[in-house]
Amino acid sequence: MGGDRDKDGAGQRSGGGADFPWLWLAPGLLMLVGLLVWGVVVYPDLPERVPQHIGSDGVDRYGDKSVGTVFLPVFVHAGALALLAGSAYATLRITPAGELRPEQRTSSLVNRPKDRASARRTARLVLLLGFCLGLTLAVTCTVMWSTTPPKQGEELTGKLVLALLPVALGTLALVVTALRDRAGGPGRRRPTGG
Repeated sequence: MGGDRDKDGAGQRSGGGADFPWLWLAPGLLMLVGLLVWGVVVYPDLPERVPQHIGSDGVDRYGDKSVGTVFLPVFVHAGALALLAGSAYATLRITPAGELRPEQRTSSLVNRPKDRASARRTARLVLLLGFCLGLTLAVTCTVMWSTTPPKQGEELTGKLVLALLPVALGTLALVVTALRDRAGGPGRRRPTGG
């Protein structure tokens, strides 16, 4: 389990695969705990009907107050964070394309990282995406967990855009990094024809 570690706690294992970047998972876990504590604190003061769906025209569906309806964002974040952590782990465990022997065949269904550094970057950004999802859910909870719920049809477009922004930025960072790695890695330029 040893090996040289870099500054984020992830390093190269002697048996192949990189150590899990726990420091990149920490913000998502802290967001999960924060959402849980916030929900527990506001739960007693919430009205009997709480918002369940928020669209560009405001809240368009309410549900009866229960642990399941109130804590749905927490459950969604916990499940998504577990899936993203599993994806990050799998990304670090897969043999990169650059380390395959010539006789090893690769499936077109497996999108292998080019090298271990690419796998580490991808795993870190997948975990960052989990934190971004937590931010999105936190903005949503400002509407869902308000002790004075918004009125039917109240305009919430600004909050909806603000809620979607963290996930959009996290996804963009992940896609741009993956495309850069596929094109030759950071700092390298693609050859131009001419």
